[in-house]
Order: sequence, then structure tokens, then C-alpha cells
Amino acid sequence: MALLSLENVSVAYGQQYILKDFNLQVEKGNLISLLGPSGCGKTTTLRLIAGFLEAKDGKFSLNGKDYTRVPVNKRNFGFVFQSYALFPHLNVFDNVAFGLRLRKVSGAELERRVTRILETVSLSGFEKRLPKELSGGQRQRVAIARALVIEPDLLLFDEPLSNLDANLRVNMRVEIRRIQQELGITTVYVSHDQEECFSISDQVAIMNKGIIEQLDKPSVAYKYPKTEFVARFIGFTNFISFDERHDHGEQITLRAKDFTFLAAKGPGRGEQSGMKGAIRPDDVVLGSVSEIEEGANRLTGRVKVSTFLGRSYQYVVETGLGDFTVNKEMEHPYASGQEVRLLMPMEKLVLVE
Repeated sequence: MALLSLENVSVAYGQQYILKDFNLQVEKGNLISLLGPSGCGKTTTLRLIAGFLEAKDGKFSLNGKDYTRVPVNKRNFGFVFQSYALFPHLNVFDNVAFGLRLRKVSGAELERRVTRILETVSLSGFEKRLPKELSGGQRQRVAIARALVIEPDLLLFDEPLSNLDANLRVNMRVEIRRIQQELGITTVYVSHDQEECFSISDQVAIMNKGIIEQLDKPSVAYKYPKTEFVARFIGFTNFISFDERHDHGEQITLRAKDFTFLAAKGPGRGEQSGMKGAIRPDDVVLGSVSEIEEGANRLTGRVKVSTFLGRSYQYVVETGLGDFTVNKEMEHPYASGQEVRLLMPMEKLVLVE
């Protein structure tokens, strides 16, 4: 049974529904990320779980207990905010101890728990420093320690790394995953950064307009998006609308105008029930007409735009089925107007709804 369960939950601001008949289950000890563009409902979902918002309809359960109407101060949840929300006049020790003091923990027990959690987040020796004397990453670790020291039933993150620079974000997401796995605490994590979510999560829920379009392991969602929205959101830029489809065992034959394509079925790929093909720019094979023969999954076209990306070149190629974006590492780029051929490997072509 799932530790956390949202059943047919609806949240509305006035007459505008942000979540409608929303469902989500999270297994004990898992880290699940809510991922999606601004306005998709991910932060609303997190605030509902935290108790900052009240559901209009539906039920929120935790470990079999109904939490739908439990006030926020009665929920033993740790919340890590985007803005750290540290008390500027309190040092690191007192910031971390704040929640324990509210719970009337004192003396040796308070000292032991604060010391232990500061060791966990690698901040031993920083007890007397004020927030202004810390780096952004250190402040975020203080915020995480403060959320963890109360030994919460659930840990909630609201875009905790968005205020950090790129290198620090990478280091901090590794730290968050290490701490979460070390403590085995069930965690709900909100972000709009797909790389961040995919790198730390057991499962990712990709949201759009208040619904979950796909809930999967990160590796499955990345390779095999179920819908066109998910595909576009996670980096698929090339799409083909097919007119015909014929299934033969583990292979699918598709037609678009006068072109034939093959797609694969198989474990992990889902139902593959759609009539639109999607493929990443990195997965399209690009070559000259002499290097790639004509045939299925192939299109002939001309280079429309060439862009230098550093390690590779990105090309927009005009074909009989529209423009396709392709990335290729090469020393000498193709010239604009040059005739080329695209090969879309059947195992890389994904069918989406």
C-alpha cells in the first residue's frame, strides 16, 4: 500500500480549478518529483500535501490515516522552501533547532539531534555562523537540516535549487539524493528542471494543466514518453503524423504520404498506441546521400540552417515531411542548401498520443 495517497482531489481558486479529480500514490521511502511548466499544478499539489491549501473535494491519506482536514501545524512534515526561509538573526544551530523547540524538545536530546543532523548535511563546525556568513549551498543545507531534524513523516521540497548557480545545483542535488537515501525518508520534490528531477528521483510525475500525463521511472519517461506534451517537454523536437498503421508482432509499419517507417514494440515501451512519431535530434542519423541509402525510415532533404553548438553542429533539414532538427558531431559542417539524408532508427522512433 502507498504511504501517501491523493484520491480524486480538486483544488480551485474561486471558480478556476487548478487540480480536478487528481490522483497520486507515493510508496514509502521513495522520492517522487512533480515536474512540469509553470502553471501545471505541481506547487499547488505540494502545498495541498503540506496543508497550506485545502482540497475542495477528494481525500489525502498518509500511512492509512485521513489527513484531508488535518491542520498544517498537526502534520509532522518537513518543508524546504525555494527561498531557504532562514531566520537571519539566528545562527545555524538555532535555525535548525527551531522546530524542536516548538515541539518542547530541549536539553541533551535537542543537542544530540541537531548535532547529528548537521553531520548528515556536512555542516559540522558551522553551528555559530549566521545565515549571511554562509554560501547559497550552505544555507540550503541548513534549510534541509531544519526540515529533517524533526524526524518528519514526509519531506517536501519546493524548487529548492532554483536560487543556486549551475555548478552548485549539480552538487546540491547529489547531496539531496544522498541524504534522502541515507535516511530512507519519503519525499515529494517539485521542480521545472527535468535534468534535476531525472537525476534524483525514483519516479517522475510529468504534469500538464492539473493532470499527470505520465508517471514513470525517470529512465522510462526519458526514453518512452506516452504523449506529445511529455515528448516535447523532455526534448523531443521531431514529430511525424502518420496516415496508416499496421502492427505485426514486435514491429509496427507506418505510412506518412509516400514514406514508410518502422517502429519497434517491446518491454518498457508501453502500448505504443499513438499515430504520431517522435524522435530526438541526437537520435537521427545524418549523412550525405552517398552514405545513407534510400529505404524505410529515411528522408532526403536539404540543409536549411546550420548552428555550431560546441561539441556538435545542429541542423534544420527541410524534407518532404517538414523540417527536422538533427545534431551531429563533425569537423567540417554541411553547407546550407546541401542535399543530405536522414535515417530514423526504428528503435529510437517512439509513438505518442
